[in-house]
Amino acid sequence: MYAVIRAGGRQYKVASGDVIEVNRLDATDGQEVVFDAVLVVDGDSVRAKPDELSGMSVKGKVVEHKRGEKLRVFNYHRKTGWKRTKGHRQELTAVEITGIG
Repeated sequence: MYAVIRAGGRQYKVASGDVIEVNRLDATDGQEVVFDAVLVVDGDSVRAKPDELSGMSVKGKVVEHKRGEKLRVFNYHRKTGWKRTKGHRQELTAVEITGIG
């Protein structure tokens, strides 16, 4: 059984036991989180209509908070000598999916 959920502006295909990395959540390690934005559930049959998905949720447990890999952004204007380098690291939360239902 798997589900497609929306978290942090992205969509994730999850099953029970999966560990996903989502944008930083305001939760502590070991705390349970609930994802209510369920888009599709596939078990015995595929459920994708809004009236079939009302009341459905995906539960997970926060494993850890971490930062993603560093991205370097380089801007350059030719002939003027202008250049700029910036970096970015995304704040992430690892969540283990405990149940769909």
